[in-house]
Amino acid sequence: MAVPPVPQARTAVAIRAVRAPLLLDVVVGLLTAVALPLAIVAIPNTISVVAALLPPGVSQVEMMRAHGLALPAMLLTVPLAAVAVRRFRAAPILVAGLTLLALADAAGGYAGSTALVAVLRVLHGVGAGMLVPATLVAVSERPSRDVLLPVWAGMLGAALLSAQALALWPLDNVDSWRVTLQPYPLLTGIALALAAAYLVLWLLSGEGESTRAVASVRRPSSAERGRLTLAAVPSAGIAVLAVGTTFDWPPTLVVVAAAVAVVGMLALGAVGTFEGPGGRMLAFTYVAVGLVVLPTAAQATYVELGGLGGPGLRGLWLPFVIAAVAALGAAVVAGLVPEALAARLTNGGLVAVVVGLAAIRVVVPEPDGPPLVVPFVLLAAGSAVALVSAFRLAGVGSALLGLSLCFPAVLAGFLLGTGIQVDRLQEATRTAAGDRQALVDGFIDALHAWALVGGFVVVGVIVLGALFARRAGSSPRTASAGAPVVPAPTPSPEGETGATTEQRPEH
Repeated sequence: MAVPPVPQARTAVAIRAVRAPLLLDVVVGLLTAVALPLAIVAIPNTISVVAALLPPGVSQVEMMRAHGLALPAMLLTVPLAAVAVRRFRAAPILVAGLTLLALADAAGGYAGSTALVAVLRVLHGVGAGMLVPATLVAVSERPSRDVLLPVWAGMLGAALLSAQALALWPLDNVDSWRVTLQPYPLLTGIALALAAAYLVLWLLSGEGESTRAVASVRRPSSAERGRLTLAAVPSAGIAVLAVGTTFDWPPTLVVVAAAVAVVGMLALGAVGTFEGPGGRMLAFTYVAVGLVVLPTAAQATYVELGGLGGPGLRGLWLPFVIAAVAALGAAVVAGLVPEALAARLTNGGLVAVVVGLAAIRVVVPEPDGPPLVVPFVLLAAGSAVALVSAFRLAGVGSALLGLSLCFPAVLAGFLLGTGIQVDRLQEATRTAAGDRQALVDGFIDALHAWALVGGFVVVGVIVLGALFARRAGSSPRTASAGAPVVPAPTPSPEGETGATTEQRPEH
């Protein structure tokens, strides 16, 4: 029996229809794994490590102030980039953000003044601030988001934990201070190539056209845009606060101001979110993770450097790698758990972060690297599980709003930790007359005090989320997604189904 030939054109179309989504998923996954750590590693201010290499006549204080502009620029960019990525989609924003990073890296080799360093660090911050929300939207748009979203959350948790170490590793035995401005130029080029490939595949697959065809459905509402833009207000406030504290503010004033900023972010998360209690808990989770993970890991990394009696950076790579793998694995598992358990997993992840902070107090300082696996795994995996589980309770809009609060919380955590550290070091200087061991003990005491404070704040976030969830659950006006509640129809006396009364959603 003769078999009619299959038209080649149809076969090509069918193959492309099958392969294009899979290839796009792979490219998005690789891009997330590379670009997200690149964005987070732009945060640490490492110029003090190579201060001895600065040219004569350059003020170290002014250079540190200029180098520290990346995080304020980043947290101001994230909410605005969140609005842009919802309107124009992720692919072009990813290319634009990585292009800025690549340009800043390339120009970093020619930096010769404090003003140019300030400009380049602002570009780093803006580029990084575009990447974080763009990668989140990119993975949430894919059909295999159930796998890609855990990858995103796991990489964010691992990047927050290891950002300080990743920023310090390229500075080992360098002969130029400009390395701080271009720590991973090759990796930036790889990420830019992946972003360009993603943009081309996105356009060739027709998803760009289909996105525009349903823009009226997928485009964010004016309320969502307004709330995302509103998140720039606390970002601007904490950015101004951070710059102001570099002018010798008293440590007590720094701590009080940062604490007020944290309260303001939690208040905005409580009243400014949408999608009901799920969106609110997602915002709280972002604030908690941002506040404690990177600031705590940064202090712990400095304490574990070789000059202070720790194993040094070479002794820390194994705990960081194990923590990153654990974060990815835990996030993937959390993404497979039934959604009914997502709220419990969110709280469970935050509890793991609290236990990790307690382990920091017990384990650090540690002259050997392996015991540090315990607190590092708890911090990275706990934050990843909390983020991916909370995301399942809400949606992309709430996730972007929470992300807009995450990086102001990171900066607030740095300010709180620095305020505590300066206070302890001043006390050690007064009591021990500059004894080196007393200063080391001051660093350690400051880390332990900050871990205690951070643990209490995370516990407070858990309690706050539970109170709001109970309040929402006891109200008949709201559902978990913020949608109208329609009671089940009840039989009429004649045995027919009666009409239902529609309740108005909570505003």
